[in-house]
Amino acid sequence: PRSTLFPYTTLFRSGGSRMKIPARLLLIAALGSCPAWSQTGGPIRPLAQDFVVVAQSPDAKNRPLYSPSILSLPSGRLVASYTEARKKENTDRDFQVILTSDDGGKTWTKRAESSALQGRIFPAGKSLYYLGTGAGLPISRSNDDGATWSDPVFLTDQSQTWQQTAANWWHAKGNIYLVMELRGRKIDAWAAGEKAPVLMRARADADLTQPGNWTYASTLTFADIIPGYRENRPEINFFGIPFYPQNYPDRATVSPGRSFSPIGWAEANVVQILDPDHYWYDPAGRTFHIFLRALTGMTNYGAMCKVVENADGTMTTSLESVPSGKQILFLPLPGGQMRFHVCYDEKTKRYWLLSTQSTDSMTRADRLPADRHDLAYGERNRLVLHFSKNMVDWCFAGVVAIGDSAKESRHYAAMDIAGDDLVILSRSGDTNAHSAHEGNLITFHRVKNFRDLVY
Repeated sequence: PRSTLFPYTTLFRSGGSRMKIPARLLLIAALGSCPAWSQTGGPIRPLAQDFVVVAQSPDAKNRPLYSPSILSLPSGRLVASYTEARKKENTDRDFQVILTSDDGGKTWTKRAESSALQGRIFPAGKSLYYLGTGAGLPISRSNDDGATWSDPVFLTDQSQTWQQTAANWWHAKGNIYLVMELRGRKIDAWAAGEKAPVLMRARADADLTQPGNWTYASTLTFADIIPGYRENRPEINFFGIPFYPQNYPDRATVSPGRSFSPIGWAEANVVQILDPDHYWYDPAGRTFHIFLRALTGMTNYGAMCKVVENADGTMTTSLESVPSGKQILFLPLPGGQMRFHVCYDEKTKRYWLLSTQSTDSMTRADRLPADRHDLAYGERNRLVLHFSKNMVDWCFAGVVAIGDSAKESRHYAAMDIAGDDLVILSRSGDTNAHSAHEGNLITFHRVKNFRDLVY
C-alpha cells in the first residue's frame, strides 16, 4: 500500500563513515527479492493473481464459458452470471447461469438458468434486472436480491437483434442508463462496423420489464460514419487504421489461418463527464459519453460517441467534437482493442478501467505461435487496471492477473465496487481450454483496498 512517510535509515560503511538511505529504497530492494514479487517473472506483483473458480466447463474443448457479469449489493451479497455455450456437434442449448455469494465470493450458489444469453445484471430501484442479448431484447427481474428470477420478457420487437457484453450502467437524475448494440446488416465476418450503440434510459423506480418504460437514443452506425467504408477504401489518414487490409463484406486473409474483419466498434460503456473544468462537461447534465472497443487491428485505441437528451425527452447520438471543431471518433485507451469495463468511484472521483494488456501486437501474422488466437492485437492473458480523472489520460494502477500461457486467458472481465475492494469476474482459461477466446473457466478475483492505488 502507498505510504507518505518513509524515514531515513543510517548505514555504517567500513571506516566508520555514515550513509543515509531512504528506507523505501531498502524496502523495494528487499521486496524485489521476495518470491511474491517474482511470481510472473518480473518486478510487477499482480493485484489479484489468486482466484476462485466460479464455474468450470464440463467439456473444455466444446463448451466454452462466456460473458461474466457481477454486481455487489449493499448487503454484501454478490450476484453474478455467465453463459455456457452448446457443444458444436449436437443440439444442446446455450444457457445463462445466475449465481449468488454471501461469503465474499468464496463459494457460490446457483439460482437460475435463463435462455437469454450474454447479458448483464444491474440494480434499479428496489429490484435487480438481468438484460440479455438476442432477438427482442429479453429482460428478467428479481425482487429478492437475486435469489429468484422472473421468466424473460421482450422489450422490443423480435425482428430486432441486440448484442453486447456485460458492460457497465450509469445512474443519474433518478434514471438508469445503459448501452445495447442494435445489429445492422449481416456480412460474412464479425460485423462490428455494422453495429449501432444505443443508449437506453428508464426511471430506476419503474418496472423495467415493461417495454413502455424505456426510451432509446437514435442510432449511429460505424460504417455510416467512415467515408468509403463499404468500398474498402475507408478515408482515415495518418493513424494506420485499418492496420490490416479490409475486404468488406468479408474477412481479409492476413496469413494462412488468420484473417481480419472490417473495422468497427463494439461493447460499449456509458459515463458522464463530471468535472466542470473538462472540455466535454455539460452543466445541464444531459450529455452522456459512450466509450467502445475499437476493432482497428491496432492496440490501445478506443472509440467514442455521445448522446444528448433533448428537451422533449428524446436522445440524439452523434460524434463528440474537440476545441478545433474537428470530430473525434478514436482516442487513446489502454486495452481499447478488447472488451473493457469502466466503473466510476465517487470517493476517489476517478474512472476505473479494467482491460486487456497487449505486449506484442507488431508480430507478423505468419510468425505468431500456434497457441495464439487470432492476430497479434488479440492477446488475452493479461488483465490490467487503470484509473483516470477525465476518461482520456490513464494512470496504470497494476496488473490484476496474468495467465501462464497465451491460451490461459484472463479477459472480457466485469467488475463492481464492494466497499474498499474491486470484485472482478473474468472469462478465463487453463491449459485445457480450446483457445484463449473459448475459455473453460469463470474466475473471481478481488483487488483489496483499490483506492490505495491512486497516486
